[in-house]
Amino acid sequence: MVTEKNVIMDETAIRRALSRIAHEILEKNKGIENCILIGIRTRGVYLAQRIAERIREIEGAAVSWGELDITHYRDDRVGGKDNRDEMEQAVLNSTLALPPECGGIRDKKVILFDDVLYTGRTIRAAMDALMDCGRPRMIQLAVLADRGHRELPIRPDYIGKNVPTSRHEQIEVSLTEFDGKDEVYIISNREER
Repeated sequence: MVTEKNVIMDETAIRRALSRIAHEILEKNKGIENCILIGIRTRGVYLAQRIAERIREIEGAAVSWGELDITHYRDDRVGGKDNRDEMEQAVLNSTLALPPECGGIRDKKVILFDDVLYTGRTIRAAMDALMDCGRPRMIQLAVLADRGHRELPIRPDYIGKNVPTSRHEQIEVSLTEFDGKDEVYIISNREER
């Protein structure tokens, strides 16, 4: 088995995609009033932070951003969603970290960020976590890469790049803040001849 790793987005492509997403968010929401950006830990947090900075540059006004830990909401963990005690503890453990000045997510337009959208299960877990933290007015989804293969009816509002893949391929995102560089790879496994 040979593994091939090809760069599909370099630093420049990522910067352009995030700049475009920032403009699309401003256009769709007619500015940033009543908006909050929330990144799914880990790389989604850095994407939300970068978009917040880009919006501040464009609008000359800050938009609040925070981070969401969905660990206890995932359905692929032992016990998963069926373990009520674990779920109640997850809510108590404060899965959402926001700056105090934003006043929470109730009645806000939440723009949720993740690096790669695949089956939709991570986003479903994130929406469950958000709803347990307060009822937002609306939730929008922004992803750096959409690779398809949805198992749930979830669709992103903002996409950096559509990357049709087979189930045997993977998309890997590296961001400077966490990985030391900005790149998106497609990883393919193929038989040696």
